[in-house]
Amino acid sequence: MGVVLKQSFKNTLIIFLGFAIGGINVLFLYTHFLEAEYFGLVTFLLSTANILTPLLIFGTQHTIIKFFSSYTNKIDRDNFLVTAILTPLFIIIPLAFVGTLFYESIADYLSKENIIIEKYTYIIFIIAVLAGYFEIFFAWTKVQLKSVFGSFIREIFVRICVTILLLSIYFGWLDSQQFIVALVFVYLVRMLLIMIYAFKLYFPKVHKFSLPNNMKEILSFSFYIILAGSAGTILLEIDKFMIPQMENIELVAYYTVGVFIAMVVAIPSRAMQQIINPLTAKELNDGNLIEVEALYKKSSINLLIVGGLLFLLINININELYLLIDKPEYSVGTTIVLLISIAELFKLSLGTNGSILTNSKYYKMFFYFSIAMAFSVIVLNRLLIEILGIEGAALATLIVVILFGIIKIIYLRIKLQMHPYSKNTKLVLAIIIVLFFSFYFIQFNFHPIISILIKGFIVSTIFIISIIKLRISEDFNNLVRKYLTK
Repeated sequence: MGVVLKQSFKNTLIIFLGFAIGGINVLFLYTHFLEAEYFGLVTFLLSTANILTPLLIFGTQHTIIKFFSSYTNKIDRDNFLVTAILTPLFIIIPLAFVGTLFYESIADYLSKENIIIEKYTYIIFIIAVLAGYFEIFFAWTKVQLKSVFGSFIREIFVRICVTILLLSIYFGWLDSQQFIVALVFVYLVRMLLIMIYAFKLYFPKVHKFSLPNNMKEILSFSFYIILAGSAGTILLEIDKFMIPQMENIELVAYYTVGVFIAMVVAIPSRAMQQIINPLTAKELNDGNLIEVEALYKKSSINLLIVGGLLFLLINININELYLLIDKPEYSVGTTIVLLISIAELFKLSLGTNGSILTNSKYYKMFFYFSIAMAFSVIVLNRLLIEILGIEGAALATLIVVILFGIIKIIYLRIKLQMHPYSKNTKLVLAIIIVLFFSFYFIQFNFHPIISILIKGFIVSTIFIISIIKLRISEDFNNLVRKYLTK
């Protein structure tokens, strides 16, 4: 776990900084400088593009991570990477042609409840292509175990650009419509930067191009992963796509703020997965199941510890956070924060579960699980949004995440005789539950920032000391000891 912890720590710092900048954007700049309907529109466009992205790139980013380390010579690796770049074009070009022919029909369908969407429908496809190739080149850097720059571009660069654009609206240099067009340009620059970096790390020199010998296996894997990736993205983004089809688009803005706050819990996973996914793929390719299981268990407990602290800091201070936003209409998202953060905490406890499924010989089951999850979340969203509004969308996500997470744990336990949990998992959960109910209902009559600092300091101190004294994770203890010594 040495390499994992080192790069994960750097990635975590980058992602934390990115979330801090994103927090300023989402909680204060978007809410105060951009009208709620345009904030909702931006969220809808990006979420719909994210749903489309896996289809356009044919699961290529996952294919790179799975197969790159299996090639033993540079010629095969070069041909494989060139193939990875070209393959998505066989989908993108025909879909662009079809989209152009039926553009008006597509735009009319998407904007039937909110006419503001119609004018910007074309942006969905452009952002999806740019985001897709970003993921391909980001995967290219991951297999070189160089994920920090890609994390910086994804987490910090884009958010700084958005900050500048939102400030430009405040100073009158841009209007809301120009902001959306400028955002497309930001995604273009992001893709070009990661492409240049990927080529700098590893540039394929192909003197005589030929398809990889295992092309049939690659296409089979990509076919399942593309559908699984699409289904996984649907789970993450479908709520923000479906709300405008059933409710006013302003509600997407309120929902987005709540989800953003809750997604802070997912930061540790996003950081660790950048480096642990290619390592898991390598160990599986080498048949080293002992190391795979070790990564599985260690990632689970370490992610649960860090995510558990973030879960507590967010939810015990949620009322104060919304007071700081100073937009009463957005405070409808407090329940959304709790539901989504519970879902994210459970996902953290799964550790490398998803990585093991996608990179093992059982990757087809990941496809079936993902399809079932996507179908379930669409049905539940349709039912629960109708009954509970935007809170129903959050509840649908929580139900699906927990249900299928348990199914995937059981499946790997049966097939590989491994699971992520131990007695220490129960100890961490007990600490989280006790601290949550001890501080959730406590309200100080201070300024929100003062209240957040007081409760945050008390809870963090108790939590960290408890984890260290109970020796729940040697990795965590060593990391704390190392930086305290410094």
